[in-house]
Amino acid sequence: MEYTYQYSWIIPFLPLPVPTLIGIGLLLFPTATKNFRRIWVFPSVLLLSIVMFFSAHLFIQQLNNHSTYLYVCSWTLNNDFSLEFGYLIDPLTSIMLILVTTVGIMVLIYSDNYMSHDQGYLRFFAYLSFFNTSMLGLVTSSNLIQIYFFWELVGMCSYLLIGFWFTRPVAANACQEAFVTNRVGDWGLLLGILGFYWITGSLEFRELFEILNNLVSNNEVNFLFLTLCSFLLFAGAVAKSAQFPLHVWLPNAMEGPTPISALIHAATMVAAGIFIVARLLPLFIIIPSIMNLIALVGIITLLLGATLALAQKDIKRTLAYSTMSQLGYMMLALGIGSYRAALFHLITHAYSKALLFLGSGCIIHSMETIVGYSPDKSQNIILMGGLKKHIPITKTAFLLGTLSLSGIPPLACFWSKDEILNDSWLYSPIFAIIACSTTGLTAFYMFRIYLLTFEGHLNVHFQTYSGKKNNSFYSISLWGKEGRIKNNFNLLPLVNRKKAYRVDKTVKTKTMTHPFITISHFGTTNTFSYPHESDNTMQFPILVLVLFTLFIGVIGITFCNHEGVDILSKLLTPSINLLHPNNSVDCFEFISNAIFSVSIAYFGILIASFLYKPVYSSLQNLNLFNSFVKSIPKKMKIARDKIINVIYNWSYHRGYIDSFYAIFLIKGIRVLAELSNFFDRRIIDGIPNGVGIASFFAGEGLKYVGGGRISSYLLVYVFFVLIFLVITNLLFIFLIPSL
Repeated sequence: MEYTYQYSWIIPFLPLPVPTLIGIGLLLFPTATKNFRRIWVFPSVLLLSIVMFFSAHLFIQQLNNHSTYLYVCSWTLNNDFSLEFGYLIDPLTSIMLILVTTVGIMVLIYSDNYMSHDQGYLRFFAYLSFFNTSMLGLVTSSNLIQIYFFWELVGMCSYLLIGFWFTRPVAANACQEAFVTNRVGDWGLLLGILGFYWITGSLEFRELFEILNNLVSNNEVNFLFLTLCSFLLFAGAVAKSAQFPLHVWLPNAMEGPTPISALIHAATMVAAGIFIVARLLPLFIIIPSIMNLIALVGIITLLLGATLALAQKDIKRTLAYSTMSQLGYMMLALGIGSYRAALFHLITHAYSKALLFLGSGCIIHSMETIVGYSPDKSQNIILMGGLKKHIPITKTAFLLGTLSLSGIPPLACFWSKDEILNDSWLYSPIFAIIACSTTGLTAFYMFRIYLLTFEGHLNVHFQTYSGKKNNSFYSISLWGKEGRIKNNFNLLPLVNRKKAYRVDKTVKTKTMTHPFITISHFGTTNTFSYPHESDNTMQFPILVLVLFTLFIGVIGITFCNHEGVDILSKLLTPSINLLHPNNSVDCFEFISNAIFSVSIAYFGILIASFLYKPVYSSLQNLNLFNSFVKSIPKKMKIARDKIINVIYNWSYHRGYIDSFYAIFLIKGIRVLAELSNFFDRRIIDGIPNGVGIASFFAGEGLKYVGGGRISSYLLVYVFFVLIFLVITNLLFIFLIPSL
């Protein structure tokens, strides 16, 4: 066992040879490296698999003896300052190692086929392996300065991967937005680290917590300054985990390849913010105001993310707002001191969200087969429908992920989310009501995605280009005649399906006989077909993640268990006793709370089915239902439509937060820059320039005055005498009467 801990330093460095060798190969042997590019997935998966088995062994050791291993070596050392690097193995580290490696392996296997057509295949795997290295280094760091080093590497890798298709202006802008937004939080994180070093003289976690506890207990520290430094540390997590108000980068980060979206949203980028708050929770728990702030930011984020996901058309953007909302649940749990529930939800959400993102990648891949590469079309759920007949495996996997995220038992996220809801009732009933209501919103928007994507009829716009710059795109339908959907509710802003394309029987028969349809266009041939399942290398990770989604919740089931002998409680026993000692849940209390939360989730599913599932449109033809609709007063219908439009516009326009930032921050900074430029040129530079010009004119004047002519002297004398007389007369006229 001792050898296992001694050689744990190698964990972050095992995936590093892949990006190193790819870079050397592209530099020295570019042609050979590109020709054999598909072999690089094997060492990538192999090395990360070794890390996974190593991490699993550490996890078992932690589960058996709860030991904490810390190794530190000095990088620089003098009388006043010591910079140390090392690694820390504890329960939190072992959990994160398992999470990063398992999800990372699935993403690597999936990416081999998903990115096989891309010219940047080698670059993608180099970035991906370096991303895993950075995250592994982050979770094993033993002190704050080392965390900050890997924290910046994680941010750099996310910048490179979000902007992977940098030739697209949207992707280039998205990676810049993510980079700049995270710099705001990272600036706060760095200031917080320096502040705590100034207070305690240490950056290593255990020493930092002990010294800080002694200082606070003896009242030897400025509590206001301590709160400020804690707030700055928390600001780094707010930006990295896309918490309000620094969440704006997360939806636009979907411009990167879908496997990267899965990795960022499941186990790396956004998980880093939750990890650092969990790591520093013994520090934050000393300051009640910071704990309340963490809970407040969490509750705002979970509600905001859910409302912004209601009307999005892009499938990945909707899942991104879903991630934002679920991260809010984790932050809420940390803010109320529910350490175990936060980590439990981090685990269950990671596998469920990785499943959903990889499933969405299969959906996008199948749609691109039809409409050609056009992200605004292949990711638009309004243009989908009827895919359950063509991609049944993906449909089943996506449905399980949707049910899990909605909190439906016995899937993974139900257990963790319900535990957070139970603990939130003890903290604040208002927070608990908001969190429970958000459960219904989550079920609504997740089933909205599922129903619009897989149910109904295929609704595809085939796009071709005329070749002329001034001409716009035009759409043709290979699936038959277009028709309008009747809607007695005037809910088009929410449903937003003005046209439905149904498969013509003749076309369907011909296509089934000859599965590919060929369209000639300007001498080129584009082949279109029905959507189809992805290859086995893309299906295998999805099926593995399905198993995790089904069974990973078992590790944390605690109801009817007053001794807390479940796996997660065994692993986290020291931390739970320190942070959240009352972990056991009464069986009756658990069941009653579960019935309440699950009922809200089912209500959200019912509303989504009523609005989006085609089966329910038949209800509109029933006389009883029509008479009920007609009986609604006109004023109520108008009020209902206004409320729906307000909700839709709020959600679709992202709560107007991006617009607010564009107006008040971006334009405000530009105005401030223009004012400072004016001040610099006219005032700072104007003063010496004015002095020079004034000296020039004064010299020119004195040149003529001092020429030796008496007439010139008399002229100057008379001029100043006249000025003196004018001033004295004015003073006599205006000042003497008042005196």
